[in-house]
Amino acid sequence: MIVLLNLFDTHAHLNTDTFDSSVDEVIARAKEAGVGGIAVIGIDVETSRRACELAKTHPGYLHAVVGIQPNSAAEAAENDFEVIQELAEQPGVVGIGETGLDCYWDDTPIKMQHEFFQQHLDFAVERSLPVVIHMRESCSLIIEQLRSQSSLPPTVMHSFTGNLDEARACLDLGCMISFAGMVTFKKSTDLREVAAMVPEDRLLVETDSPYLSPEPLRGRRPNEPARVGHTLRCLAEVRKVSPESLAESTTANARRFFRI
Repeated sequence: MIVLLNLFDTHAHLNTDTFDSSVDEVIARAKEAGVGGIAVIGIDVETSRRACELAKTHPGYLHAVVGIQPNSAAEAAENDFEVIQELAEQPGVVGIGETGLDCYWDDTPIKMQHEFFQQHLDFAVERSLPVVIHMRESCSLIIEQLRSQSSLPPTVMHSFTGNLDEARACLDLGCMISFAGMVTFKKSTDLREVAAMVPEDRLLVETDSPYLSPEPLRGRRPNEPARVGHTLRCLAEVRKVSPESLAESTTANARRFFRI
């Protein structure tokens, strides 16, 4: 018999077109799977607005995070970050992001990415809100920018894919480390080694829905919050702890990080 875990999906994009006609069913399946809360993450003004709408429709269960993702920055209008700042005042908003740096895609010049990242960090410090950080082949640059700050908000490295040294540097900066479905992939041995060393009180779990479906559902899209338990169980196995205890810890971490 599979024991129902107490889970929290700290990163899902239920605010995208993928879930337009199915969001209620997706939420119902998440609840049936033991997911007690979901952070809905914005990547631009449109999806940030939608995250706020969903948080209002499902208060106390869906929680909005608003921001402009690095790959969306080049297409942002001149006043879009001002809109993000306004959205941050709405009920149900618990964080800023996702922001950060992406050196895989060529959508936004890196100088502009740094500028947007800095705006998000400064605003989060000003409003005492946590920040969700996007990293793709950019961890060293993110660490460098975080180290340059005179003050840092609470931060999470979402869908962490860095190495051990980068993870240690992020932990030294006070970051939370979140793992998505990629940690379950058969070839992700090095990433599981990282997951095994992150202190329990700094660990979060996510789906990054609709992306990164975990094993044994890899390749089956869309991913959704009900599947976060697969990632949690993988983390528990590599850390040699029970899934039940790790689920309780990561859920408590999520609620503490987002101040829920």
